[in-house]
Amino acid sequence: MPPSTIHKSEIKKACANCGAELKYKPGTTSVKCEYCGHEEKINLEVDTIKELPLRQYLQEKGAQANSEEISILHCKNCGANQHVEENYKSLNCVYCGEPLIKEDATTEEWILPGAVLPFQLTQKEAILRFKKWVDGMWWAPNDLKKATLDPQFTKGLYLPYWTFDADLYAQYRGQRGDYYYVNQTYRDSKGNTRTRRVRKTRWTPVSGNISGFVDDTLINASKQHTGKIPRGIAQWNLSKLQPFESGFLSGFVTEKYTIPLNNGHLEAQDEMRDVAHVWARRDMGGDEQRVSNLTMQLENETFKHILLPVYISSYRYKGKEYSFFVNGENGHLSGKRPYSFWKIFFAVLGVILLFVIFYLFAK
Repeated sequence: MPPSTIHKSEIKKACANCGAELKYKPGTTSVKCEYCGHEEKINLEVDTIKELPLRQYLQEKGAQANSEEISILHCKNCGANQHVEENYKSLNCVYCGEPLIKEDATTEEWILPGAVLPFQLTQKEAILRFKKWVDGMWWAPNDLKKATLDPQFTKGLYLPYWTFDADLYAQYRGQRGDYYYVNQTYRDSKGNTRTRRVRKTRWTPVSGNISGFVDDTLINASKQHTGKIPRGIAQWNLSKLQPFESGFLSGFVTEKYTIPLNNGHLEAQDEMRDVAHVWARRDMGGDEQRVSNLTMQLENETFKHILLPVYISSYRYKGKEYSFFVNGENGHLSGKRPYSFWKIFFAVLGVILLFVIFYLFAK
């Protein structure tokens, strides 16, 4: 690729000592040479995270601003679109493990990421968490501890997300419910007259206006592949976002968004409407609330494309493959695991025997 066509997200930096490629060192703002140990600081030219005007980008002309072309490797097996920042000798899809062919790479345009949450955990730390997770499994086969993760197929992946901000204004109508109590007489099972307090709700029509700023509504930007990431680990501290710099991507795979900006915006509007309903119920007060009508207006809408970190791998146990995920920022993990039929069988049998012994003793 001629120097004039090299893009910001594809610039690779060589080690000043030995010429090897520098890779991002998780938990820092540095890139490091794996061969000689030389480190260099990532040059963070931009000190703030830029929010982009949404309306401009939803128009065809505006969508070309702040965008560039990147090389994409398309997996023919599962369809994942992956951008690789380093020159691997061999490549495999982070999702299904199928070999990727460099010669099949295509050039596509994307809206530049406005921010990235850099990896805080190393690959080694992710694998250690896997081993600890396996050791703590209940009902797992005893020999599962022999399962290992192949570092070659344990990849750090940056997932694409959209975030949306807006000033929200809304008018609502509904009902406010206030609890009150009345005494009620009844007869018990023996025919005696008793009194008890019964809670009831008094409903009053209400209406009002609400307003506020909705910050960083997070929308998954890849429906096909990031949907495989368990919800339990898909939580990141967005206060740790850094302004986008290609050095953070070195040594990792980046998934390109497949959900267009306009589709992400529609989903964000639904989430913001849910926020408006929460604000309306809070504004109503009382013990219960019913929102019958809500008219919402969004102004000064902005967005950004961000990248969030996760480690993806798999392990084989008795010929079957199981997926494994680690959040690259906080270390939360999730994965599929096998169960021991005999452990569960004998546990259930033991409970039944204890029940029988207890029954005979009581009798």
